[in-house]
Amino acid sequence: MYGEREIEAGSLICFPNPNINRDYEISIDFPEFTCKCPFSGYPDFATLKIKYQPNTKVIELKAIKLYLNSFREKKISHEEVTNKIIDDFVEVSDPKWMQLEADFNPRGNVHTIIRVCHGKRKNLDLIL
Repeated sequence: MYGEREIEAGSLICFPNPNINRDYEISIDFPEFTCKCPFSGYPDFATLKIKYQPNTKVIELKAIKLYLNSFREKKISHEEVTNKIIDDFVEVSDPKWMQLEADFNPRGNVHTIIRVCHGKRKNLDLIL
């Protein structure tokens, strides 16, 4: 299937920040993240919320989608996968600041939310 081939071949790629002289923030929601519990093998589902202030590079959206879908069959804990994702994003894009929130669906009556950060967030005084 072509989707599986795209996921296997995918890698995180960036393009030059088109507004290097402006501080701004990018927010990306990924509502269908899936990985597998390393202990039971059952699937874990989460909504990922990525926010970052780019430096010289911006991560390409399709590359993010393919990268995140590559975890679908991996046995990895909530804590490990959240930290791995932000580490990989930081390595490829070197943002000024980045935050990742992984909000996992409850399983066994336990709801887990993991938040990790990189760098220092610049207050942009955004009114939203």
